[in-house]
Amino acid sequence: MSNNPTLIALDWGTSNLRASLLGPGGAVLDRRSAAGGVMAVPEHRFEAALRSLCGDWIDAHRGPLLASGMIGSRQGWVEAPYLPCPATRDAAAARLVAVPLAGGATLHIVPGLVCTGADGQADVMRGEETQLWGAGLADGEVCVLPGTHSKWAWTGVGGAVERFQTYMTGELHAVLVQHSILGRLMQPGAARPAAFADGARLGLAEHAHLTHLIFAARTAGLMATRGADELPDFLSGLLIGAEVGSARQRGAPAAVTLLGEAALCDRYAVALQLAGMTARAAPADATTRGQWRVAVAAGLVKETA
Repeated sequence: MSNNPTLIALDWGTSNLRASLLGPGGAVLDRRSAAGGVMAVPEHRFEAALRSLCGDWIDAHRGPLLASGMIGSRQGWVEAPYLPCPATRDAAAARLVAVPLAGGATLHIVPGLVCTGADGQADVMRGEETQLWGAGLADGEVCVLPGTHSKWAWTGVGGAVERFQTYMTGELHAVLVQHSILGRLMQPGAARPAAFADGARLGLAEHAHLTHLIFAARTAGLMATRGADELPDFLSGLLIGAEVGSARQRGAPAAVTLLGEAALCDRYAVALQLAGMTARAAPADATTRGQWRVAVAAGLVKETA
């Protein structure tokens, strides 16, 4: 390989496998992806799935691989332990789980994090911790990571993840649209930002009554106050607004950082603005930067050439 590749970094989640070939300083030399997420790999054949995407990199590079995300879950390749919060990048680097590969290479899996919420219940994350360590967050900052399971994370001294809380907003939206009576009146189509904003305002105001609130996504269709093509975005607004309202009640500050897929972050930015909050965007390369920094801390690679 040209440009002296030093690390293969894998973002291996529930639905997708994304591979990055990194050079000196963490520079991205090449990227590949496949719909080979943890839930899509048959018969636990994770090495076969990995090699089908980047076996040529592994054979030519013969250096370390590092993976973060659900690949380290109980449903993944090998279960990596959860680190208790506050958790630092260095602590995670010291607890990597090594998986030998055919041919002599080694895959190193980043552990997840666990914390106990104000309600006394455990909360966990896998993959987001690595993104947080790559996002260049200031001490005491709050970062919102929208997604299937949205995370609100508080950082501490030296980039430690102090605590976080999870909202199943994305998954709940999908389940309600695809498998509940709410979806019967819905028609997918172009984005309806006004319907989303209306839903977000209602979600913010009534976030404490979510299981009652979401029924409005049905009655709005029955009473013809919303068109069928508006209802998916109206429901999305209800759920995201309720999430933001809950997070504010639990101590989220007026300014946060958004880290995630651009279109979804844009939706959150609207809801945050309606809540009187402001948001800035995290760097787009936070995942690979975080993976590189964990690999450096673990001694797998050197910071500079």
